[in-house]
Amino acid sequence: MNEFETIYEKWHEYAKGRDVPSLINLYAEDAIFESPLVPAILDQDSGVLRGRSEIVRFLEEGTKRRPNDLVRWYRTGKYFINGDTLIWEYPRGTPEGDQTDILEVMQISGYKITNHRIYWGWFGCKQLIASTLKKSRVGG
Repeated sequence: MNEFETIYEKWHEYAKGRDVPSLINLYAEDAIFESPLVPAILDQDSGVLRGRSEIVRFLEEGTKRRPNDLVRWYRTGKYFINGDTLIWEYPRGTPEGDQTDILEVMQISGYKITNHRIYWGWFGCKQLIASTLKKSRVGG
């Protein structure tokens, strides 16, 4: 397997299996991670994390909050590579019903993720907004 196939297979396997130590080892020491879920999980304003020490906190906390009915881990098996960039989708529609729809975009170098951005689709955003509103009502 080349570095893109390795990251595509291993990231999914480790994330789905809640194997945070193996998952964080896929990232470069100075990796950058961006997701709209970061502020919701880590209670911070920015969705940007820098370096493994910040990313691992997010991965550990996110793992504690599962299971979630809308995380089905369904992929089509298709991914795209352009230069140093790897992209794949967790589509909304799955054989078992809807799931959080996200697009994974990663820059890869030397079998390590150097930059990871997660983009949410309309269905996932709707769920995130509802969760944030509920949290603000409980806390406010």
